[in-house]
Amino acid sequence: TSTPENDSVRVWLLEDHDAFRRNVIRLLGHTPDIEAEQAFSSAEAMLEHLQTEGVDPPQVLLLDLGLPGVSGLEVIREWTQSVPECRIIVLTVFEDENKISQALTSGACGYLLKTAQPDEIIDAIRQAADGGTPMSPRVARSLIDILAKLTQPVTDVDLSPRERELLKHLVDGLTNKEIAVEMDVSPHTVDSYARTVFSKLKVRSRAAAVARALKDRLV
Repeated sequence: TSTPENDSVRVWLLEDHDAFRRNVIRLLGHTPDIEAEQAFSSAEAMLEHLQTEGVDPPQVLLLDLGLPGVSGLEVIREWTQSVPECRIIVLTVFEDENKISQALTSGACGYLLKTAQPDEIIDAIRQAADGGTPMSPRVARSLIDILAKLTQPVTDVDLSPRERELLKHLVDGLTNKEIAVEMDVSPHTVDSYARTVFSKLKVRSRAAAVARALKDRLV
């Protein structure tokens, strides 16, 4: 039988601002279904820990973009390739279109501003773990326009009926668990379908896939 601890979401935090890092860890520490496993002040320290300690990567990584040394964007690009099962949420002060679009097209699943309320951060972690795309409201309002402008149209996209069905569910904002119920498949199969769809659409994130689907009227 699963225990509450088994069901908790394992989270790492990468944030170089000491006070903000402590505040987030304190917040997560008081949330029963979230386990704040590790916090790091630099990408180098986090990557060294992952490589030398032989630990499993987290389910969700909260990541600042403005880091010393290796940047947050570089971490997103690297982890999207090497740790694809980890869901990355950007938690930053940057709200300019360039930073948002780079983070999301590189593979981040969500984007929160540091002005987010504590309950927004908690909800975002839960959404990400369930396959969702958490966004700060100001980011969400401009996201589709941002990505649509930067997304090159893809001609002759050959999606199977099931892949097209999955894409429609992504556009509708369903989480992976909800999509699994709708399609009567396992969440693992949903993840597999999604990776195939991303590859065919030449995108690296759910948000970019939704933008392309809307722009090119694929659903």
